Amino acid sequence: MNFKKLNKTQMTIVLSGFYIFFSLIANIASTKLITFGSFVTDAGFIYYLVFTWRDLLHKQLGKKAVLTTIYLAAVVNILATFYFQLIVNLPPETEWAILGQSAWEFIFGIQFRIVLGSILAFIFSELVDTFVYSWWVKKHKTRQWLRVFVSNSVSMPVDTILFSIIAFWGVVSFNVLIEIFWTNIILKFVATGLTFWMIYLVPEKKIYVE
Repeated sequence: MNFKKLNKTQMTIVLSGFYIFFSLIANIASTKLITFGSFVTDAGFIYYLVFTWRDLLHKQLGKKAVLTTIYLAAVVNILATFYFQLIVNLPPETEWAILGQSAWEFIFGIQFRIVLGSILAFIFSELVDTFVYSWWVKKHKTRQWLRVFVSNSVSMPVDTILFSIIAFWGVVSFNVLIEIFWTNIILKFVATGLTFWMIYLVPEKKIYVE
């Protein structure tokens, strides 16, 4: 997709829409723990794209639009969580209840805690990311790729610490919790290394004047 050929409305929809999608789908996928050899992490690793994507939003739409999108994503995830809880408590069909209900209760029972941890970590880390990105751009106008690495390097550890503790403390052993933390940190930095170039997909001039 060539972002530079999109008009203002299209750009806003695409950037904000994918940002909310990444956060929502990651919270659902995080209910499953997976392993990569000796590394343990949750399956919500699509969330790692949020950090670089936030920088695209900031560059193209400005700080105010980024903050609006962050809060909107949080609201969407909260509403989705309450909807899933409603579905959990609805009476299941008799045959489906034999296997489906217990699985659904487990997945979306823990999902409530994961979303709580994710939202708190998400809001705090993204606000930190926004502050660092703004500060860096004011100090250094060049090297766009570096602003991605700098802002992500501060916000990603903050997000990982808060999310790991809130979502999995008491659910898994301390050793597994440490593995989740370090695996997430490593994978987030790998994701940044693979996606930093995306900052050049959008023009430097913002769509909206703040």
